This record gives sequence, structure tokens and C-alpha cells, in this order.
Amino acid sequence: MRPEHHDGTGGDGLLVPMAWLYSEYIADEVLVTGDLMEPTTLEYRAGRDALALTIFLSDGAVADELPAARVDELRLLTAYGTSWRRWVCARLEALERPTAPAGVADPDLALARAAWRWLEETELLAADLDALGPPPWEPVAGESEGEAQVWTPAWQLGLPLGHLAVHLY
Repeated sequence: MRPEHHDGTGGDGLLVPMAWLYSEYIADEVLVTGDLMEPTTLEYRAGRDALALTIFLSDGAVADELPAARVDELRLLTAYGTSWRRWVCARLEALERPTAPAGVADPDLALARAAWRWLEETELLAADLDALGPPPWEPVAGESEGEAQVWTPAWQLGLPLGHLAVHLY
């Protein structure tokens, strides 16, 4: 949280990233309520970071709980087939324009950028949904019992998890 007044004279106080921390808290509450994944997994972190980034970049929530209108907005923003990645990049770019006094970093934006970097650069092993073949109860001769898996960017796994958690909220 930014100090009420910053005139550059002493008081090198710590800037607390309240907007990001609040977005992360709301995302965590939504995911815990959905009870879709163990909170200790990387998949859970991907869902929390994707949802927190969405909340933060859509100007965050302003109440202790998400109002119905905000839940609907999150459903639309995280829906499959949306251009969520492009939207995130455009919003981050718009926020990176210098608005703070020289030498003062925005801690919220720094954490949002770090979350986005992790979501983009980290790959998680997930089921290959593009390789869906016959129903699993009809085994194909010569194929193994295991499902096809691929390495995918964390955001591609976290976004649907966040979307489903929003629906269950």
C-alpha cells in the first residue's frame, strides 16, 4: 500500500503490495472453496496465479467477497477460447508505463509480472487433450493403458482450473 504522501524527503518506508496480495487472497479463497486440487501442488499454484492475475488486472475486487457481477466478469475473462494471454500481456504493458516517482517501484506490478513470468516459463506435465481418441472404456489394440501427456505452460493448466473454481464459487 502506498503511503498517503510521498514527497521524497526521508521516510524510506516499505511499499506493501496490497492490491496484489488481496487479489492472491481472493483467488486462493475461490480455489479452496472449489476444492478441486490440493493446495500444495504446482497445478494449484498455476490456478491461483492465473486467477490472481486476472483479478489484479481487471482492477481487483473491492469487497471482502466477490460480488456476483465480478464473478460473472471472471467467468468471461477465464473462459476457454478467450484471448486471455493476449489480454494479460496488453494489461501488463499498459500498467508498465511510468506513473510512480523516479526510483519508486510499484510492488504490486512487480509481483504481477513475477507471477506472469512463472506462468509463462514453467511447464507442467498434463493430459494431452488434443490426443483424445476413443473413449477410455474402449481400449485400442497395441496401446498402453496410460493416457498421453504433454508439457504445457502453467497458465494453460491454471486458467481452466481457475475458471472451474469460479463456476463453483
